[in-house]
Amino acid sequence: MLKREKCSKIAFALLIALILGGCSVTKNVIPKQQVLSSVRSLKYINTYVFPHNQQFKGTTVGGLSAIDFDPVKQVYYLISDDRSAINPARFYTAKISLSAAGINNVSMIAVNTLYQQDGSAYPKLSKGATRTTDPEAMRYNGATRHLYWTSEGDRVMKAGDTVMIDPTINIIATNGKYVDSIPLPDNLRMQRIESGPRRNGVLEGLTFADNFRTLYVNLEEPLYQDGPRAEVGVRNNAFVRIYQFDLKTKKNTGQYAYELEPVALPPLKADGEYINGIPDILWLGNHRMLVTERSYSEGQKGTSIKVFLAELKGATNILTTKSLKENPASHPVKKKMLLNMDDLGIYIDNIEGATIGPVLPNGHQTLIFVADNNFNEKEQNQFMLFEVIP
Repeated sequence: MLKREKCSKIAFALLIALILGGCSVTKNVIPKQQVLSSVRSLKYINTYVFPHNQQFKGTTVGGLSAIDFDPVKQVYYLISDDRSAINPARFYTAKISLSAAGINNVSMIAVNTLYQQDGSAYPKLSKGATRTTDPEAMRYNGATRHLYWTSEGDRVMKAGDTVMIDPTINIIATNGKYVDSIPLPDNLRMQRIESGPRRNGVLEGLTFADNFRTLYVNLEEPLYQDGPRAEVGVRNNAFVRIYQFDLKTKKNTGQYAYELEPVALPPLKADGEYINGIPDILWLGNHRMLVTERSYSEGQKGTSIKVFLAELKGATNILTTKSLKENPASHPVKKKMLLNMDDLGIYIDNIEGATIGPVLPNGHQTLIFVADNNFNEKEQNQFMLFEVIP
């Protein structure tokens, strides 16, 4: 009995040592990034509409332009594209509850102001502005526990008012305090001539890759020097760039050409606005990402949303290519359509963000899309839930 008791104590001590040793090791292990090893199709489940202009802690909830899921805390981060016009530029933390029927509630649990390096909030856009922001994309870095977000900057060229504000990639704490930024390549600088980014067509999407070692961001529309904007009903070599950054060095290590689809529908009046661009990208693993394309035409109801499986492996790195009009990429990003939301037969609003969500009881992963209502009572803050069919 005494020998057995001694052996049991030794075994117990070894077990404790292994557990403690494991804990000390895991502190330095980078959390595993959510990826999707296989995506054959996306099955629509339901849409939840967040109430228009709902108030939360003294702010108006709206303009939701990005969504990202933290699977550890089981919360979602949502950036608003309010340019400090209604309330100071900000982001929300939310809980989304799911049932067998899909999303049954979205509740905001926190709101945080986006702060500049000097500790102040961003000013609203005004005539001749030199400092303002246009928030668009946001992702949570599980390794550093920081949030990364993009601003499109601004480019206004009209009589009596010239604004040149470069886009930015910002790093903040989860309380909104500034931490750092990512230096951008020269072709992302706003210019007075028709070169560089177009207004409102800049850094719309952002995603991490390789267990938070790599960052990708995308243009919504082509650079002036790369070619034309997408046209209605015809493919016209409208290429946007996807930018790759090494997060250790913060250097831009790659740029890749991605061809946009034509604008889905004509505007209802001859001089009406129209656009097709990329509002978000989402890393899947193995050199693949989901790319959402959003087509809008003035007068048409809602938007046309297509989701593509994009393959970066084998794509030409155009980092040193100054103009895709003069030197087209020999191998653009390959793409395959997974979903055309027009086929759902429902109203689709201004989809701007996408994230991998929780796992369903059947073991399948979910995708959640969010729509920006532009603070317009005729538009909707939609949360759309899909099941990933592997």
